[in-house]
Order: sequence, then structure tokens, then C-alpha cells
Amino acid sequence: MALKKLLAATALTLAAPFAYAQSALESGLGELEHIGKPEQAGLSFQAGVTELASDIRWLDNMLLVIITVISVFVMILLAICIVRYNARANKTPATFTHNTPIEIAWTVVPILILVFIGAFSLPVLFKQQEIPEGDVTIKVTGYQWYWGYEYVDHEVGFESYMIGAPATGGDYRLNDDVRAQLADAGYTEDEFLLATDTAVVVPVNKTIVMQVTGADVIHSWTIPAFGVKQDAVPGRLAELWFEAEEEGVYFGQCSELCGFAHAYMPITVKVVSEEAYEAWLAAAVDEYGGNPESLPAFETAMN
Repeated sequence: MALKKLLAATALTLAAPFAYAQSALESGLGELEHIGKPEQAGLSFQAGVTELASDIRWLDNMLLVIITVISVFVMILLAICIVRYNARANKTPATFTHNTPIEIAWTVVPILILVFIGAFSLPVLFKQQEIPEGDVTIKVTGYQWYWGYEYVDHEVGFESYMIGAPATGGDYRLNDDVRAQLADAGYTEDEFLLATDTAVVVPVNKTIVMQVTGADVIHSWTIPAFGVKQDAVPGRLAELWFEAEEEGVYFGQCSELCGFAHAYMPITVKVVSEEAYEAWLAAAVDEYGGNPESLPAFETAMN
């Protein structure tokens, strides 16, 4: 227990200057709507803000129509069989065992349905897997239990911890100190377990390529509103892409069981205007420059 407290205190000491600097840097991004989070009593998908998410929603709705028609058809057949061919209504059952037209139909029709579904679903899958040239490329590494980010074309990298995790002085529980941290970072109390001390910042209407890997076990980087999900496998570098069409704050969580603190490694992405992104990136490169000792200069960089 003493060792655990020592490690937590050490992590907090090391992370505090960066968290302070990053918060000051992000304060220059302005107010952003928090639109990428679950809603109470919500149904279906989150509101999608990428072409990929829109494709997934459309495909899901199409499949819902198909499966509804099939289910209704099967229920009608069952009802007919129950009513017309029960023991009282059909005292002398037929003795045939085959009906060639029906057997051909129930073989061919499902094949045609699957071909029809594949004709629409495969292009959606290929669009996700064919990685375009990115305007911004970010390497994301899953750790137990937090995320690390590196803007590969710039000397900018940071680690992202859940507000309320031991690295930020918490114990995974919502208390007054965590409430204060959430408020200072611009989050509400109901965003506990979703908000992080540092966020990925990307420009709106630009192609973002994420290179995803794991440092210890398998994690999964997921943003539902973007329609993206990619396993982070140690020793392998996978990719995903998205192009957000609306500014805002979007949340995700590790979607692969990765250990006892699996529920406490959320993802926060801030989509901002290109101008705000360029200002953020310039401040990060000029003032951070890959040297953690210069982190407090973030605050003056945005003034």
C-alpha cells in the first residue's frame, strides 16, 4: 500500500507541470460544445460528425429495415403454421418430406440478401481501411492505464490521464478535489470518467491519421462520434483516419479489456478551427520543443 501511494505521488509530481501547462495552452482554444458524449436514455449511435460515422449509421438503418422485414415474415409464417396446422385444425397431417421449389427459395433468397448487404457494407468497410494521406498524423500509444500521443511531424508529445486518476491526484472516485479539477478544465461533473487532463487537438475539416499501438497489452482507441475504433496491439502499428466536420469536444474510452483499471482510460479529442489549431501547434512547438522544462511557457504563449 505504501509503495502504491509512493508511485501515485511520484506520477502526480511528474505530471502536474505538464497538466498545468497543457491546460493553459488549451485555454486559448475558446469555448467548445461538448457534443461527443453519451446522453441519458439515449438510443442508437451518438450523433456522427464524420463521413465514416454517417456511413455506419446509414448502414445500420438499412440492416434494421432488412432484419425487421425478415423477422415479421418469419413471425407470420409461424402464426400461419400454428393456426392452420395444429392438431385440431389439421387432424390428418401430410406425409410428404420435400418441396423442391421451397427448398430452392430458402437457399437462394438468403444468398441474395447477403449479396445485397455485402454490396453496401463492403464499400463502407473499405473506406475505413483505406488510409488517405493525412493533413495531421498522430501516433497514439495505449499504456496501463492512460494514453500517450505524439504529433509525428512536430516535436510535440504528451500523455493523457483521466481526471481523477492517481496520476492527477485522485483514486478513481468523484470527490470535491476531482470536481474542482473538472471545473477548472472546463468539464461538468457528469463528464467524470470521460474527461482527461490533456486532450488531443485537431483541426476541423482536415484528414487526421492516427497510428495506433500498445506498449503493454491490447487496448482499443475509440471515438463513437467519429465512427472509428482500432485495437492497439503491442509490436504492431495500425492506422485509422477521420475528418471531423464540426468543432467540439468528443469523448471515447478504451474498448478492449486491458486490466483492472480498464474503465479509467478515457479519450478526449478537441476539434477546433484551423486557425486555433495552428496557434495551438505553434505554441506547442515553439514553447514546448520536446523539452518538459519549458512547459510552463505554454501559459504566456497563448496570451
